[in-house]
Amino acid sequence: MAGTTTVPADWLIDTVTGVFRGGGLSERAARTVAESLVVADMRGTSSHGVLLVPMYLRRLRDRSVTTRERAEVVVDWGAVAVLDARHALGQLTGDQAMEIAVAKARAHGVGAVTVRHAFHFGAASRYAAAAAAAGCVGVATANTRPLMPAPGGAEPVTGNNPLAIAVPRSGAAPVVLDMALSEAALGKIRLAAQEDRPIPAHWATDAQGRPTTDPQAALAGMLLPAAGPKGYGLALAIDVLAGVLSGGAYGSGVNGLYKDTAVPNDCAHFFLALDVAAFGDPGRFAERLEDLLGQVTGARRAPGTDRLLLPGQLEESRAAAAREKGVPVSDGALRALLEEAERVGLALPLPPGSAAAGERRADE
Repeated sequence: MAGTTTVPADWLIDTVTGVFRGGGLSERAARTVAESLVVADMRGTSSHGVLLVPMYLRRLRDRSVTTRERAEVVVDWGAVAVLDARHALGQLTGDQAMEIAVAKARAHGVGAVTVRHAFHFGAASRYAAAAAAAGCVGVATANTRPLMPAPGGAEPVTGNNPLAIAVPRSGAAPVVLDMALSEAALGKIRLAAQEDRPIPAHWATDAQGRPTTDPQAALAGMLLPAAGPKGYGLALAIDVLAGVLSGGAYGSGVNGLYKDTAVPNDCAHFFLALDVAAFGDPGRFAERLEDLLGQVTGARRAPGTDRLLLPGQLEESRAAAAREKGVPVSDGALRALLEEAERVGLALPLPPGSAAAGERRADE
C-alpha cells in the first residue's frame, strides 16, 4: 500500500503509550488510550487510529483535555446513570460508562448511561464490543460538532454521529456494526488531506455546498449524510440521546476537535447494555442468532462474490492479520507520532524499514 508502513502492534502500542506518558498520563491511562487507537488501525479504521495522537497531545498541553481518569457519577437511579467526564479522555470515561451500563444490565436487564462534558472516545465499536463480551447487546453513540446539513439546508446542523451495536455470539466474535452517519467519517477526509489524495465526490461538499473531490475544500465545507434524509434523521436522534438527554452539549454547543485545541470539545456519549439472559434462555438466543446469521451468509451470492460478510467480520479479519503481520500506518501519521515521541524525550527503536526511520537516519 503506497504511503503506508507496516509496524509491529506491540511496538506501536508501546510507542503511543510512552508518548502519552510523556504527555502527563498515568501508565494505565496511557496504555488504555494507546490500545484503543492502535486497535482502530488494526481493524482498518485508521481515521480513529494513531493519526489522532498529535491532536490529543495538543489538547492535553492546552488543558482542554484533563488527565482525570474517572468521570463523576451525578445520577445513579435504577437502570440509569449520568456521568460528568469533566473533559477527560473519552476512552477512559467510555470504558467506565459501559462497565456501569453492563453492571446495571446484570441487575435490571438493561443499563443506560449518558456522559456529558466528554471528549472524543475513538471507535465506538470498542464499547459496544465490551458489552458483547459480557453477554449483553451493546450500543454506543456520541455526538460531534455540526458537520452535515438538513436536507435542503445550506449550513451544517448535525454531526456525523457514530453508532455502534454489538451482538454476542457463542464461540465466535460478536457481530459488530460501527458506522458514522455521514457518507464518510471526517477522519477519513483528514487522512486523505494528509496524504494529498482525492476523495469521492459523494463524501462532502465545499463551503458553498458543491460536491468536491478536494479533501482540503471538504474540510472547509460540509459532510454529506449517509442515505440522505435517513442518515440525517438518525444523526439528529443520536444528538438527542447523547447530548440533550445527558444534560450536556448538543448541536452547535459541541466544539470541533481541531478548530481551537484550547477550547473543550464538550461532546456527549450514550451507552446501552441489554442483558441477553434477562430476555430468556441465553442458549436459545444463541441458537436463534446463529440461524439468522446462517440465513445471511448462506444466501445466494451475486456473480463474482466469494462470500457474504456479517457486520464487523472484515474488520475482525484485518485485526487478526495485523496481529500476525503488523499494523499498516500511513507514513504521515507515523512521522507525526515519532515527532511527538521526540518532543517528550521518548527513546524507542524505530520500526525497521519504515520511511520515517530512513529519514531519521539520513538526518543523523
